[in-house]
Amino acid sequence: MFNSRKVRAGDVWNGIVVDKTRSMPDGSNLYHYVEVRLDDGTSKKARIEKALWESLTTGDRLVKEEGTTAPTKAPQ
Repeated sequence: MFNSRKVRAGDVWNGIVVDKTRSMPDGSNLYHYVEVRLDDGTSKKARIEKALWESLTTGDRLVKEEGTTAPTKAPQ
């Protein structure tokens, strides 16, 4: 079964980045993913844009607000 990692506009979450990965699941496009430990203790893997992926390090906080199409790095 296919499991989409795309961030949707209605999603709302925030948490700490615990891992960054890249892959080419379709063989032609390189996708960038982060695994985020959410504030409620669960984990979520999400696909993000390359520029954001490159700016993140493990331990950074990501915030995804309703109505936005992508999470943002929270100021430290």
